[in-house]
Amino acid sequence: MDLCCIFDAQIFSLMKDIQMVDLKSQYNKIQEEIDTAVLNVIRSTQYINGPEVKGFQKELENYLDVKHVIPCANGTDALQIAMMALDLQPGDEVITSNFTYVATAEVIALLNLKPVLVDVYNDTFDIDVEAIERAITPKTKAIVPVHLFGQASNMEAILEVSKKHNLYVIEDTAQAIGCDYTFKDGTTKKVGTIGTIGCTSFFPSKNLGCYGDGGAIFTNDDELAKKLRQTANHGQSKQYIHDRVGVNSRLDSVQAAILRIKLRHLDAYSEARNNAASFYDNAFKNHPSLKIPKRVAFSNHVFHQYTLQLKNVNRDEMREFLSNKGVPAMIYYPIPLHLQEAYTDPRYKEGDFPVTEKLCECVVSLPMQTELDNEQLNFITQSVLEFLNK
Repeated sequence: MDLCCIFDAQIFSLMKDIQMVDLKSQYNKIQEEIDTAVLNVIRSTQYINGPEVKGFQKELENYLDVKHVIPCANGTDALQIAMMALDLQPGDEVITSNFTYVATAEVIALLNLKPVLVDVYNDTFDIDVEAIERAITPKTKAIVPVHLFGQASNMEAILEVSKKHNLYVIEDTAQAIGCDYTFKDGTTKKVGTIGTIGCTSFFPSKNLGCYGDGGAIFTNDDELAKKLRQTANHGQSKQYIHDRVGVNSRLDSVQAAILRIKLRHLDAYSEARNNAASFYDNAFKNHPSLKIPKRVAFSNHVFHQYTLQLKNVNRDEMREFLSNKGVPAMIYYPIPLHLQEAYTDPRYKEGDFPVTEKLCECVVSLPMQTELDNEQLNFITQSVLEFLNK
């Protein structure tokens, strides 16, 4: 073993393990608050739709400055309930990004709607607005922009397209809760509150995550909020009165109690993620083999992921090298939706989405979480540079 490897081993042995998301360390900092909140729910025995759920709903409405928050069981349910409440019919077309997690297209397909995939921008990973406009047909009913990795899509431009063609806009903000969008007139809104409906996930690894599954739906439309609540609760307008076909999708009181605590820390969590992102930026910004995440003028960034684009780099070899040093690195996402077997469609073939296909081959995400310290960040960045410069 050479001296460099011995030195690295000594540093690593003294350093806290590096994880993509360090939920244990995050919990340790708020353990007393969390434990008290959870025990209070257990002692109350009000496990479903109890005061903690109602309290979280109200606090999230205040945080987002939105009229209605409808908690539900998970982010996928949130998307499904949104489309059901809009009374979309089988065969209706819904446009969404090809470069995203499968849940977005999955829900469209489950409801017998027609997923229409479009490409994304190479520098921001967000849905290409001109591609949306080209994809619109008389059957198009909705657009689902995904605020990927923690930065907003160009919502003002998307709203212009939706208004022109009379389309619903369902924001998928599972990776960007707390992100601010700035309009041309200087006003700001939280993502998820800009379109017709916003949807989010509280999966544990999300920026605002619970300790199980959870989700929520947002809207400023009173009548639509009524439909969303009914749809999430078996289609009931009141007990045993079912006005529409619905589902059973609830956020339980334990998870709501946890989320109430974590919501109070969300802005601090976003700041910690931005500090880590700045550290990465400073280390990588001038390297010819790396392209750092672009920041756009109309949005801040809450960095659900810190995703690099590699140039002429063997990604698998890099990940193996980093793994051997104790540095995890993930690929979001390795296969475009149109090349997934479940979403095979005669309309699409390999080569039809050049940006998405290129990104799937060259992106890599580094650890991004609230508990990264400078020692860990320095070790991660030096490990990446060591591989690139060897």
